[in-house]
Amino acid sequence: MLNPEETRQLEYIEKLKKIVGDKERSLNRKLTCQVTTFGCQMNARDSEKLLGILKTAGFEETDSDDADFVIYNTCTVRDNANQRLYGRLGALKPFKKKNPEMKIALCGCMMQEPTCVDKINKSYRFVDLIFGTHNIFCFAELLVKMYETGERITEVWDATDTIAEQLPISRKYSFKSGVNIMFGCDNFCTYCIVPYVRGRERSRKPEDIVRETEELVKTGVVEVMLLGQNVNSYGKNFDEPVSFAELLQRIEKIDGLERIRFMTPHPKDLSDELINVVASSKKICHHIHLPLQSGSSKILKKMNRRYDKEQYLALVDKIRAKIPDVSITTDIIVGFPGETYEDVLDTIDVIDKVRFDNAFTFIYSKRTGTPAAAMEDQVDEACVKKYFDMVLKKVQDSARERTKRFENTVQTVLCEEVNESDPSFIDTRMESNTVVHIKGTPDLIGKFVKVKLTEFHGFYYTGEIINENESGQNG
Repeated sequence: MLNPEETRQLEYIEKLKKIVGDKERSLNRKLTCQVTTFGCQMNARDSEKLLGILKTAGFEETDSDDADFVIYNTCTVRDNANQRLYGRLGALKPFKKKNPEMKIALCGCMMQEPTCVDKINKSYRFVDLIFGTHNIFCFAELLVKMYETGERITEVWDATDTIAEQLPISRKYSFKSGVNIMFGCDNFCTYCIVPYVRGRERSRKPEDIVRETEELVKTGVVEVMLLGQNVNSYGKNFDEPVSFAELLQRIEKIDGLERIRFMTPHPKDLSDELINVVASSKKICHHIHLPLQSGSSKILKKMNRRYDKEQYLALVDKIRAKIPDVSITTDIIVGFPGETYEDVLDTIDVIDKVRFDNAFTFIYSKRTGTPAAAMEDQVDEACVKKYFDMVLKKVQDSARERTKRFENTVQTVLCEEVNESDPSFIDTRMESNTVVHIKGTPDLIGKFVKVKLTEFHGFYYTGEIINENESGQNG
């Protein structure tokens, strides 16, 4: 059942459809659109909503920068994301001059920063529409306003309580999908801009999440990724709290759903209940992404992570005791203010002890507006490079060692897409998130098959499809 805001926005989509139709008739051609995503999986999910609305209104998707409507869904976690956006915007200006019908829009996390919006308004005046993370559900309404007035629209909200998820969506994959379970973040890590641009935590009702997942399964989805900045905090704002573990158990009961993933839990409040639910489940992947950020208790305290080195290691031990075959991946920041060689050795010690299956390793990026940006003990660039190389090598060694444990085993994989380099191969993914390339045809996409992992390539495998009755160790 639609809520009032969803009904209202569907009415605007109908108005937008008429505007697009009139323009098509006057130009005697279809209008084209391009949606470009910077950033995380939540941004990617938001972009699917933007594209869904555009397609429903009559736009035709294209990869070309000279589309009639171009929208960039921005990220602001690191400064280089901002610089990339400015570069891409500059490249659009000649297309705008050639095509008077062209409209350019910006949305996402970067647009929640007033200094960025001010710069765009002053230096990139050819941008037609700017909005943020809180009013993305008003996309059709904003487009109608832009086309009807012919004026530049800037509408960035500071916050919202509205959740409007039942609007058109155009998924990248027909067989798997992200599902937003909550929005915002209350953790305020000192290096992170997310709570300021995504707002405070808001959870969707469990029945709405279950209903959306059921509808996805009816369309052929076999795997879902439950999305939230800290999924462990799910449901805490309800009058009658519902834990994330309880939500997982409800979703697990959906017939036809084969795999459940989630992103991202926070080490400070990953519960025994959640560990037990994952351990006992036949659908929830035995893969946990558990951001470390630093192995130094001193640096973790400065980051406001609310756990220390020993607590993190104890949590990993607890997870592995309950889920022996679990794959643990992580995030690590190198060069946080005040970090010393000894702190880096602490991080390397954690990598040695945990043996991560993979890690996203980043050089600290100063973000204006965060407490860490104002810290005086910023680390020298040469030291950061040295520290980063040390950590990266250790992470890569760990990932190779962990991935090699699957060699010559039989695993169930989900076929995801045709390999870009060699179309005779299909890219598939194991429960552990390890990629396996197999010889196959496009009709396999979206299906689960059993494969023998025949060749280890450091971080991925090539494999061969086997018959069910062939011997081997199943994953």
